[in-house]
Amino acid sequence: MAVKANGVCRSDWHGWMGHDIDITLPHVPGHELSGVIAAVGSEVRKWQIGDRVTSPFICGCGTCRECESGNSQVCSRQEQPGFTHWGAFAEFVALRYADTNLVALPDSLDFTTAAALGCRFATAYRAVVAQARVVEGEWLAIHGCGGVGLSAVMIAAARGVQVLAVDIDDVKLAYARSIGATATLRADRVDDMARAVADLTDGGAHASIDAVGGTRQMRASIDSLRPRGRHVQVGLLVADESEPAVPMDRVVRHELEIRGSHGMQAHVYPEMLDEIANGLLDPAKLIGRSVGLQNAVDLLVSEEAFANAGVIVIDHF
Repeated sequence: MAVKANGVCRSDWHGWMGHDIDITLPHVPGHELSGVIAAVGSEVRKWQIGDRVTSPFICGCGTCRECESGNSQVCSRQEQPGFTHWGAFAEFVALRYADTNLVALPDSLDFTTAAALGCRFATAYRAVVAQARVVEGEWLAIHGCGGVGLSAVMIAAARGVQVLAVDIDDVKLAYARSIGATATLRADRVDDMARAVADLTDGGAHASIDAVGGTRQMRASIDSLRPRGRHVQVGLLVADESEPAVPMDRVVRHELEIRGSHGMQAHVYPEMLDEIANGLLDPAKLIGRSVGLQNAVDLLVSEEAFANAGVIVIDHF
């Protein structure tokens, strides 16, 4: 694929830092990609040179039990550009199992916006729609207003869900309100998160997402649920926090659900793309700025890309 745009994602930073990710150097990161097919292999049947495409960051093999059941996001033989092989911080990137993993882009969707879908927005879409399963009128607490969290705010609000956005940054919380959050909460200004969330949501959230990845955020998410609530873990817990203690007594007592959420399958993308085409969702609002490829590594190493609201996308090479 000839890369036209690629997002700068916190998962790339985790790879750079060596957080439980086995990467062999030299290496090229980048997994939030969009572009044009520049060449096809002999076994590719569905795609032609010149097609506008994107791909989930988790690429399934297409033939294992998980893939055949429609769950390529947990494929046991999955590949991830930018992690298992060289990624899209480049002019070209190779993707295997193209018939399983590529997604056609409508002409109305620009490459910069499409690049933001591949990890953060699509991950949030599955977390909200399939895993949290929130419906109109329910309360969804979203802990962390980075790329995934803000995407989740937009997706949930578009469905008539009441969203409580939680973060420690006033700028990000204001951004969350601008795209549909019903209420916001500064996590560093409350002593009792469960009580604060209960007060704002009339008894606790029906569902909650840890979009950051940390023991404190995970615990706050679980503690702030009302009985029979659903906790969805999206953020990666790494290093010393990779095996946190879970308040299982509360889970049992209140019949809570705990679910993981890891990317989204390629075959679900058309549903999301239809909602974008119909104006229900507008991921372009989440683009903070675009940069050139020559700036990408400096941004990644400095972690500047994640300090402010809005997604950074590489779209000139």
